[in-house]
Amino acid sequence: MRFMVIVKATADSEAGVMPSEELLAAMGQYNEELVAAGVMQAGEGLHPSSKGVRVKFSGSQRSVVDGPFMETKELIAGFWLWEVESLQACIEWVKRCPNPMPGDSEIEIRQIFEAEDFGAEFTPELREQEERLRVQMGKS
Repeated sequence: MRFMVIVKATADSEAGVMPSEELLAAMGQYNEELVAAGVMQAGEGLHPSSKGVRVKFSGSQRSVVDGPFMETKELIAGFWLWEVESLQACIEWVKRCPNPMPGDSEIEIRQIFEAEDFGAEFTPELREQEERLRVQMGKS
């Protein structure tokens, strides 16, 4: 099973406060453990929402809204993509994570859809297209 493990933003991360050397070292060690265990597929930190934009869709219309975005508790400061055998295994890995922020912080776990989750609507032709794209991306 694949999961996106989401590090939620804080007032500090949204203010652009960078992690300490100690936190960077602790996260580096943790990431090494994830890689050695075959869990981590990707992981990155994100710039504050003040450097981002949102594209809103309304029918055929598109509009761009510049950051920052006000609801800090709903924003993402970073993420990992992990492959583990279950949600419980993912939770156990997250519990081992160094606190990603000074003070209180939160990590959200969301399962990634797999082809079989989409049912009959994901036709053989669409599955073939998906596999072809994965091969082109080097992710097969």
